[in-house]
Amino acid sequence: MVNTLNEFVRRLSTLGKFVSDTPIAGASGRLKRVSFALGFLLLALSIAPAMAQISFGGAIDLAVRNSPKVQMAQANVDKARAALAETHDVFIPNLVFGSAVGPPSYGFPLGQPSIFNVTSQSLVFSYAQRDYIRSARAALEAANLALRDARLAVAEDTAIAYLALDRDAQRKAALGEEANDAKHLVTIVQERFDAGQDSAINLTTARLTAAQIRLAALRADDEASGDQDRLAQMIGLPARALTIASSSIPSLTASTNTPSGPLPASSPAVEAAYATAHAKRLIAFGDQRYLWRPQISFFAQYSLYSTFNNYQIYYNRFQQNNAGIGVEITLPIFDKAHGDKARESAAEAVHAEREADLARNQFLEGRVKLEHTAAELSAQAEVAGLDQQLAQQQLDVMLVQLKSGTGNPGGVQMSPKDAANAEIAERQKFLAVVDANFAMRQAQINLLRQTGRLEEWIKSAAQTPSPLPMRP
Repeated sequence: MVNTLNEFVRRLSTLGKFVSDTPIAGASGRLKRVSFALGFLLLALSIAPAMAQISFGGAIDLAVRNSPKVQMAQANVDKARAALAETHDVFIPNLVFGSAVGPPSYGFPLGQPSIFNVTSQSLVFSYAQRDYIRSARAALEAANLALRDARLAVAEDTAIAYLALDRDAQRKAALGEEANDAKHLVTIVQERFDAGQDSAINLTTARLTAAQIRLAALRADDEASGDQDRLAQMIGLPARALTIASSSIPSLTASTNTPSGPLPASSPAVEAAYATAHAKRLIAFGDQRYLWRPQISFFAQYSLYSTFNNYQIYYNRFQQNNAGIGVEITLPIFDKAHGDKARESAAEAVHAEREADLARNQFLEGRVKLEHTAAELSAQAEVAGLDQQLAQQQLDVMLVQLKSGTGNPGGVQMSPKDAANAEIAERQKFLAVVDANFAMRQAQINLLRQTGRLEEWIKSAAQTPSPLPMRP
């Protein structure tokens, strides 16, 4: 974000000089002067955010940082990383401390009256656990891919929202000029009507045109306010303090949307879906390999028994210190519940694989349609631009003829009414150009993401010259 700090400092300096030179009567004049200065300083600080200007790259960076979608994706990455560590932790011996001290038992001793005991155990070998580790590693890869896709989605939405504000600014300027032209037209027709040179229908038509332009301006203001609120919510800044810098928007040319190499076969979202399917398949493998395969575990234990019980009566050799260490080998032979779980995991893996295939097909189909749409919108923008250029050239010729009073040889002489109508028509065509260019650029940005070149284009914004401070 670029603030107009120089202008702000200049105003504060002027304010300080004004306060120091302002005569305030009374013995407490100096205190009043200080209070006066503080009040104006707070007022200036409250106005300063209104002069804040954010660049294209800065807006995208803030949006990615503040996006709940990105934050949730990052949380999923942290969760997957912890799950991967958990699959390795089973091989690390744990340590458990406990106590089972109670009053002396009556008769044969019940339980083990240990003052404290320490138990440690860990997994040494398991066929299934190796698959679970590989599954967790694939799940972490899927989470990272989903995080990258979330960042690209937020960057795409922010870029389009930023371009929408740029379009809104052009609309506002054009509609303002058109409103002035329409007002001028109403004045001309009214004068002609009063002189008996024009009809009431033409006067009503001119007024209707002016009213329609005012309505369009109000609707454009509402849309601009909504776009500003949307972008402000994305980047986490107050809407009233948000202004854009059109000069910071990187250009979108034909070469920008034409990849130099082969197109990617998928997107981060599709790759994340396949990574998730691979993780589920590995889980299914692990659940299947659990049955009829040995599992080796290590255990160790130490217990300190109490002497106030009657163990020594019933046991020939009683001692307080007791320890044991060993290896446990288990071989699951019949486990109906785990067998059903293995079949469930296999079905989930098949579902995830078919879901990934569907996502890939939709991605490829959508990219082809988007390429055609972008080409069509580019042609429409070119047509609209040429149409507006032709209208501007015709307007220029008309203004020259009107100024010289020559008109068309053998034709109708140009009048101020004709010029005003031509100016309104030219502004209408310019608005069509603005809308067509925005639709084209929106499709181009969508295509950049589909072709894997969105990040490259956004990075080019850093090479765009920084915007100049806004005029006061």
